[in-house]
Amino acid sequence: MNPIQLFSLASRQAEWLSIRQEVVASNIANVNTPEFRAKDITPFAAVLDDTQSTAMARTQPGHIQGFSGSDDIEVREAALDQEIGVQESGNTVSLTDELTKGGEIQRQYQLNANLVSSFHRMMLQTVKR
Repeated sequence: MNPIQLFSLASRQAEWLSIRQEVVASNIANVNTPEFRAKDITPFAAVLDDTQSTAMARTQPGHIQGFSGSDDIEVREAALDQEIGVQESGNTVSLTDELTKGGEIQRQYQLNANLVSSFHRMMLQTVKR
């Protein structure tokens, strides 16, 4: 794996985490909204597969319409939680699940930032010698 790809991958994951945090925050904000359906996004593994399938680089904006940002991150209705099910109001948001997802997002973002920071320090050490 080239160093540039590592930074690109970390950037892509940070973008995915940002979108996921936005969706989770929306779910939490609508926990008491009648008929609201919980949402989630495409898993990062699927996004990563789509990103890696584009082998050609674009040198000009008009050339090769390959990777185009968050177009491959799909927001969709979340799978129904069997414990909570559909509430009487028609809402499908499980607050505990959403708070758990929020914690996972924070942990993944921190891991991502730490890896990039460590790799950056390692690259700087190589350049100094």
